[in-house]
Amino acid sequence: MKQVFASSWALLLGMCLLMVGNGIQGTLLGIRGGIEGFSTYEMSIIMSAYFFGYLGGSRATPELIRRVGHVRVFAALASLVSAILILYPALVHPAAWGIGRALMGFCFAGIFVTAEGWLNNSVSNENRGKALSLYIVVQMIGVISAQSFLAFGDPSGFILFIVPSVLVSIAFAPILLTVQPTPAYETNTPMPIAELFKNSPLGMVGMFLMGLIFSAQFGMASVFATQAGFSIEQVSIFVASFYIGGLLFQMPVGFAADRMDRRTLIGLMSLVGAIGGMIGLLMGTNFILLVLAAGLSGAASNPLYALLLAHTNDFLEHDDMSSAAGSMMFVNGVGAISGPLITGWMMTAMGAYAYFLILAAPMIALCGYTMYRMTRRAALSVDEAGAYTPVLPSSSIVVVDVATEIAIEADEQQENEDAATN
Repeated sequence: MKQVFASSWALLLGMCLLMVGNGIQGTLLGIRGGIEGFSTYEMSIIMSAYFFGYLGGSRATPELIRRVGHVRVFAALASLVSAILILYPALVHPAAWGIGRALMGFCFAGIFVTAEGWLNNSVSNENRGKALSLYIVVQMIGVISAQSFLAFGDPSGFILFIVPSVLVSIAFAPILLTVQPTPAYETNTPMPIAELFKNSPLGMVGMFLMGLIFSAQFGMASVFATQAGFSIEQVSIFVASFYIGGLLFQMPVGFAADRMDRRTLIGLMSLVGAIGGMIGLLMGTNFILLVLAAGLSGAASNPLYALLLAHTNDFLEHDDMSSAAGSMMFVNGVGAISGPLITGWMMTAMGAYAYFLILAAPMIALCGYTMYRMTRRAALSVDEAGAYTPVLPSSSIVVVDVATEIAIEADEQQENEDAATN
């Protein structure tokens, strides 16, 4: 791990600062929107725009990199992020914020593709698994720590928008001064959705539902907290709880995923998420219980993303995994665009605490569908299942491909060891 950090510390530091900036603006817009009198549904459209832009950026960035190179793409997108953060308080209008969020999503998708390509290129094959784990931890620490910044300024002013802009600008320096240009990322033709659904119905349904839930957590948590009358400090704690729960559960879920039927684990984790949502829905007047509800929801949704990828790969040939990953991320992206819109509609029709219904209902649906699928297909043995590799819902296709390669290498190594033993 020390070797990985020594070779990639500048990139990791820069990405941490970028995630702090992204984490601040995501929560801050929900608070500021309430101050400016934006309706819940207007805020849901604004938050959904981020994921629309992210999906577009994920697909467009590889072509941009091929045309002008990694360094120029990264510098241009990061500069645009910094500018958008400054413009939010200057252009206080739902349409302007929606456009800004779409551009923000596009830019961060491109930044992730570029930075994660650099990270993959900077480490050896033997250290890629450690580098990926360290990268995920750094990302989550960045988002969690971002919430503490909200206590140091007035959300109705300019300072809290200037701070993430400065952090994003500072993040350029360690990355651009140390990285080397890398080969352009080559994309594979995505597997047809129908074919992927035939191979893994649970994986496809689960990825759509995880997109819906994650976008509700990332995009609408601060909108709910503002509507519920939380203080700034309470908003920060509530939003951070989702990511703290996800960080704490990544390793235990990964450990279990390689030692039991993954469908059973998917069912159990979705049940945990459903319980979290129901706690918030039924006991919403107690702030401590709301924090617990958020923690359980995040603890379930973040590891489930990687778990569903691993489960799907169990039913694919190695050569098909990369093209399947692109299709799964597209399905997840469609769910992510839908999440804030559905959440905003429900909160408008049923009140702020309907927010927890959008966290509970998809988890209940996933748990029920998992149980149904367990009656339709026999379980794979632990030896037949591929290796689990942690991946965040916010990761780009580069990290998903790297995780897939790590899993394939682990499978091949295990097959060689088994052949040698026999």
